[in-house]
Amino acid sequence: MSTFWSLYIAVLTLGTIIAMLWLLLSTRKGQPDEPTDETVGHTFDGIEEYDNPLPRWWFYLFLATIVFALGYLLLYPGLGNWQGLLPGYEYRDQDSKTQFSDGQQGWTSVHEWEREVANAEARYGPLFARYAAMPVEEVAKDPQALKIGARLFASNCSVCHGSDAKGAYGFPNLTDADWRWGGDAQSIKTSILAGRMGVMPALGGVLGEQGVRDVAAYVLTQLDARALPEDAKADPVAGQKTFASLCVACHGPEGKGMPILGAPDLTHPNAFIYGSSYAQLQQTIRDGRQGQMPAQQALQGNDRVHILAAYVYSLSRQEQPAESR
Repeated sequence: MSTFWSLYIAVLTLGTIIAMLWLLLSTRKGQPDEPTDETVGHTFDGIEEYDNPLPRWWFYLFLATIVFALGYLLLYPGLGNWQGLLPGYEYRDQDSKTQFSDGQQGWTSVHEWEREVANAEARYGPLFARYAAMPVEEVAKDPQALKIGARLFASNCSVCHGSDAKGAYGFPNLTDADWRWGGDAQSIKTSILAGRMGVMPALGGVLGEQGVRDVAAYVLTQLDARALPEDAKADPVAGQKTFASLCVACHGPEGKGMPILGAPDLTHPNAFIYGSSYAQLQQTIRDGRQGQMPAQQALQGNDRVHILAAYVYSLSRQEQPAESR
């Protein structure tokens, strides 16, 4: 912030407080100390109002708020570039003299957050490091690690995948056996660490509307083994030919997908995160889809992601009811 704007903010803030103090004292001047029978001289619908001073407790309370405001502005930033005199915020870590990321001193919300993160790292870092030295599969068997992973998931992943990890429209279910980029421990960790970008190209302009209907009919009836709607004007045989020429590059000749590309297995209804109805399949083929799993390495770090991957890995290995398999 430039010196001009810093002074502008400081003068405006202090000037407002001083003006409030002046208004409080000036309106207090000349008023009687004790209640009287005098009125303000006006009648409001037949009601007269006494002209009595404000209660002393209210007056002193107002003065106290002004004193508090000045004390706050002395300790915390609020006057332009003034950093405040609150002690203990010269460094992120007082023992090691580690500076804050911006190289500045004094309290800010960012500095407070960095202090909290540093304290958490010092407290929990050794525990996370111990789990990070273990294979993901072994961590997935540790009850304490799974509790930590569940909290990490609730804080960072549930907004997309749901609190029960069963996904939502556009977000995959993490509790079943359908994985786009692979469901082994290392693939899951890589997905969380580096993120994923899934792209289904829009083929409406290439296939035309009839071609879109034909391919959707083939996927629905031949790959997913479901009946075509009675009013559907589509030819699954023609759709199979189109699939063999355009779609096998990603989904494979049998439609079982390719984890290296993130192409889903089209023979499983649960693989269709954007819906598997005939109309939804047409929309996916016609308009394409784009989805992104954000990388968590910079936010969580390797050790936390290791525990998080173990938790996610454990979700799809829990015993499921027979009817849901």
